[in-house]
Amino acid sequence: MADSGATETAGQVNRAGKYLTFRLAQEEYGLEILKVQEIIGMMNVTRVPKVPDFMRGVINLRGKVIPVVDLRLKFNMEHLEDTEKTCIIVVQISGASQEVTVGIIVDEVSEVMDIRAEQIEPPPAFGASVETTFLLGMGKVEKEVIMMLDIDKVMSTEDLGVLDEAA
Repeated sequence: MADSGATETAGQVNRAGKYLTFRLAQEEYGLEILKVQEIIGMMNVTRVPKVPDFMRGVINLRGKVIPVVDLRLKFNMEHLEDTEKTCIIVVQISGASQEVTVGIIVDEVSEVMDIRAEQIEPPPAFGASVETTFLLGMGKVEKEVIMMLDIDKVMSTEDLGVLDEAA
């Protein structure tokens, strides 16, 4: 029993660190800060035909074309019109064959938090029909629960192919 506890603690220590937190609907999410390249305000997004609904399109960021994903739609949430708080988090996603720079649209960026190992629990088991592999863990900070995303797993290999073609 002591061994499994030590292994779990070691896994949690690996997840401890700084996270950029943001909101989608009423929920708080976190991204490892090392995956975040920059945060920009909403800008004109050029639609690309024949891409999945969650692909908002592409932006021109300082001469580089970057695909943009609406995270609400990717997570099967209700579409929401952009507000003055809506922004794009530019992240580096590690795919099977290469790294891809992607913008993800979120409702609002909150803050950078230092989440300690003892504040992190593994994602709950909902059963085989519910996909939770994209969650690193659940951060318990004060009275909030922060869903800590593994951004590399939020986007599937198929999604990365679509993103690469769009860019």
